[in-house]
Amino acid sequence: MAVNILGISAFYHDSAAALVRDGEILAAAQQERFSRKKHDAAFPADALRYCLEAGGLALSDVDYVVFYDKPLIKFERLLETYLSYAPRGLRSFLTAMPIWLKEKLFLKELLKKELGALGDLPREDLPPLLFTQHHQAHAASAFFPSPFERAAVLCMDGVGEWATTSLWLGDGNRLEPKWEIQFPHSLGLLYSAFTYFAGFKVNSGEYKLMGLAPYGEPKYKDLILGHLLALKDDGTFRMDMRYFNYANGLTMTSKAFDKLFGGPPRKPESPVTQREMDLASSIQAVTEEVVLRLGRTVQRELGVERVCLAGGVALNCVANGRLLREGPFSDIWIQPAAGDAGGALGAALSVWHEYLDKPRDAGADRMHGSYLGPSFANDDIEAYLRGDGIPYRRLDDDALMAELAELLDAEHVIGWFQGRMEFGPRALGGRSIIGDPRSVKMQSVMNLKIKYRESFRPFAPAVLAERVADWFEHETASPYMLMVAPVAATRRIPMSEDQQRLFGIDKLNVPRSEVPAITHVDYSARLQTVHRETNPRFHRLIAAFAERTGCPLLVNTSFNVRGEPIVQSPQDAYRCFMRTEMDYLVLENCLLSKAEQPERPRDASWQQEFELD
Repeated sequence: MAVNILGISAFYHDSAAALVRDGEILAAAQQERFSRKKHDAAFPADALRYCLEAGGLALSDVDYVVFYDKPLIKFERLLETYLSYAPRGLRSFLTAMPIWLKEKLFLKELLKKELGALGDLPREDLPPLLFTQHHQAHAASAFFPSPFERAAVLCMDGVGEWATTSLWLGDGNRLEPKWEIQFPHSLGLLYSAFTYFAGFKVNSGEYKLMGLAPYGEPKYKDLILGHLLALKDDGTFRMDMRYFNYANGLTMTSKAFDKLFGGPPRKPESPVTQREMDLASSIQAVTEEVVLRLGRTVQRELGVERVCLAGGVALNCVANGRLLREGPFSDIWIQPAAGDAGGALGAALSVWHEYLDKPRDAGADRMHGSYLGPSFANDDIEAYLRGDGIPYRRLDDDALMAELAELLDAEHVIGWFQGRMEFGPRALGGRSIIGDPRSVKMQSVMNLKIKYRESFRPFAPAVLAERVADWFEHETASPYMLMVAPVAATRRIPMSEDQQRLFGIDKLNVPRSEVPAITHVDYSARLQTVHRETNPRFHRLIAAFAERTGCPLLVNTSFNVRGEPIVQSPQDAYRCFMRTEMDYLVLENCLLSKAEQPERPRDASWQQEFELD
């Protein structure tokens, strides 16, 4: 009999569910995609229903349900933290305790209640409920799906129960904990503190800070290392908590932090100044230094040639790229859902391999390209379009790819919806907005007219895996858009002396390569290598564009507007298409032109629907 395991992450941020059958990953999805509430922390009832449907299961067919966290240990950490900071932590304590005493402290009962409602089962018939530790779930999500038989596993995030950074040795079907750095000393929370100080939203805007960094200079690096962070040669560190408020207050930074960096935090949505650019550059430089030092230490201690990464810090693709190029490892594998959502998958895999002691076959990436979410058949899409009177044409793949290549070549922006939805924060060619990377205007058009977001934010290239080395200083697979690499020198456009003297946002509009729409101001790009084996239709589209233009890559950004979760259904995709200045929409084999759509009154009120990230 097959063993079905449901993993759950919930109640903190990025709730998700995953289904593993006999060690095979069948389905995984985040609750936000169904609820349309970004970073939704609620019980992932919709995601769980999807996973059960994908596996052809009722809840009564599930053998184990596992949660990615141990709430009693986390509660112990909160109490100890409040006591150690008393009386300064009183306000934070009074804010957090009612939620804990009402719900989180009795999480087992809450989970059973929610699961019972999901399957309409009496309590005595529910599957056994298990719990992993937070970083154990991260480590399992990183190592068990990786192609490595033996590897170091480095987890770096804000905080789990106590751990903020942990090292594990993955070997076969086992994970052996080695050491950890504990709260309040946290690289993830340090980065989030600067995210907050720069006026962006914590647990959401960290990637903005990373994108802003190349516009600045690391002027504050020494100040950070001299005051905020005592960094040892081995990469371990301690933070001076006088500058931070997250352990005992309701903000990330303190008045001492304000004084050190010359004023209060930037107000959200106000103009980004050179100070924020330089702060971003400085904390990014510090983060990369910590990651590189930790990497060298880990390799020396464990004597392994490969490393797996998970936790929110593993989404810092600039640091990942440097670790691959400059670090001591021959190969790196990063869990595409590296944040808390991936904990649901890691928890399920931990039950199979560690709790049940089942063997593991290494040698291949078992994430299936991270295409683990729902898909929609052409017939169902057509029924929706016809039912709502939406004009479209249905084309076979040969005709569709040829027409799309022509449209992209003419600088049209296209919503691309096909196959299974991606698991994790990146659109990887299942729910993407695509464009011509050779276009000088494409970055500003996509940012300001499609995504409605800050002009400085870079876009990523989706490149044919077999052609990546022709365009970038990178030769290995990067299927999950988690590596930044330099654009190949042969593709760059040299800057004039006047251009080299530009500062800050003035750097933005200087074309730097043959593909300016995906080339960041430091000549870098965040790579997605597209593989025929995992996404044959997206690969075929890029190949058709390459055949027409000679350029084997496309701009690939997530199919959503700012503050909105990535689209999940054809209905979500059509709404987003009609609310933006996208030119065409592809729903599997159905092609929709904006010019042919029925006139609808312009209504900006929908922009209030999503909270800005």
